[in-house]
Amino acid sequence: MSGRTLVVWCPDWPATAVGIEAATPGVVVAERRVVACTAAARAEGVRRGQRIRDAQRRCPHLKVRDRDEDAEGRLFEVVVAAVAALTPKVEVVRPGLCAVPARGAARFYGGEEALRVLVQDAVVEAGHDCGTGIADGLFPAELAARAEGGMVVPKGGSAAFLAPYPLSVLERPELADLLGRLGVRTLGEFAALPAGHVAGRFGADGGIAHRLASGEDPRPVAPAPAGPDLAVRADFDPPAQAEQVVFAARRLASDLHEGLASGGLTCVRLTVEATFADGGVVERLWRHDGELSTSAVAERVRWQLSALPAQARDPEAVWGGVVSLVLAPDQLVPDAGRQQALWGQAAVTDRIARAADRIQALLGHEGVTRPVLTGGRGPGERVVKVPVGDLPPDGGGDGPWPARVPDPAPSIVPADPGAAVLTDAAGVPVGVTARCAVSAPPAHLAIGGGAPVEVVGWTGPWPAVERWWDPERARRRARFQVVTADGRAYLLTLEGGRWHVEAVYD
Repeated sequence: MSGRTLVVWCPDWPATAVGIEAATPGVVVAERRVVACTAAARAEGVRRGQRIRDAQRRCPHLKVRDRDEDAEGRLFEVVVAAVAALTPKVEVVRPGLCAVPARGAARFYGGEEALRVLVQDAVVEAGHDCGTGIADGLFPAELAARAEGGMVVPKGGSAAFLAPYPLSVLERPELADLLGRLGVRTLGEFAALPAGHVAGRFGADGGIAHRLASGEDPRPVAPAPAGPDLAVRADFDPPAQAEQVVFAARRLASDLHEGLASGGLTCVRLTVEATFADGGVVERLWRHDGELSTSAVAERVRWQLSALPAQARDPEAVWGGVVSLVLAPDQLVPDAGRQQALWGQAAVTDRIARAADRIQALLGHEGVTRPVLTGGRGPGERVVKVPVGDLPPDGGGDGPWPARVPDPAPSIVPADPGAAVLTDAAGVPVGVTARCAVSAPPAHLAIGGGAPVEVVGWTGPWPAVERWWDPERARRRARFQVVTADGRAYLLTLEGGRWHVEAVYD
């Protein structure tokens, strides 16, 4: 059974970080989609995942702000500091959500309910709304914190507590959709399936989801720290200012990665401990979805130090100096390796990595990316950009992908598909019926308002109906490969009655 865990959840944290109040209809967007919305916006029908224009259609007076992940991390340090003043070993799961082991603290404060209320009041006094919950493990404790008013789930009662929740709370849309079509719609129904059959059908990720639905946590909140041989430390004499500490954190992170690499390991969670000239110590646990790159470590150190003026400490003593910084890996996983350098020289690879880190320091963690092949039907959907130092997304590359464009892959995939007109011999635009029948053989192609060029060869269509169960995200497309009389070949897409050039074969 998982250990008793207390979770502090601050609702709509990305909106809070950019200054949108809960009573104001507002959204936070990234890549032109809603990633967070206020309670007032949800009351108007706005939901996460919507396109901006769809959200504004439901709420014309919507306030729209770009996501600021750096602000989210900095501001959440105020919440973490309020919790850490009552109980140690606070793990920042993500900005807006943190957790602590509840067993010892509950004994000290007179019970779990007393602890839950005390922590909630401390965060509210710090200026932020929150919910708190206690349960056996992180996942049920988070749902308990999201319940109205927060709650304590009795020991051993997590499975019964989770049973009525819909599968959507697992935040695995594809798994939830597939299970729904199989008649499984709640966590209780999912947990009732044999674990071995689930793992065999849905793989490792499905097995983890099944454990969560059963009330089992795949990991404890704060295990014992790793041995001192894995930790790295920097001492400052005289005491260092914040920017000096952040710069040193990058070097320490690089040393830490080298030590882990020698043992075939990588770190996805680490402890950052800063000691000040006045004897104060601030310690945080930080988690990341992928490998904690040097830039990601430095960013979290900056977040940790940025909230210090809000704490009840002497500002001059704090900013007058950090005397030591320790990075200790707290959760290790086997290193699956990485692609060898194109140039085949380790020294060159290291110089490139350091140069990328320096650019990331200037542009931010998302400023330097690398292309990674993944799953998809169209050529532009099969490549995603991943920040340098992070792990690629899991799965999806091997398919199956019905209606995928056959090889060979096109050589040019424009970021913005250009408009095109594909007509038959009579000059009528070519269409595709619901039964995937072509209205007439293509005869001429005009791109971007240019003169029509004769089509000398074509094949298709490859129809693709995606997310038909979700009206807001559903797409229906048909793809053609055509060759024109000037010797060029194109991949064309028909969507919504309009033709576009999706890619070019060179």
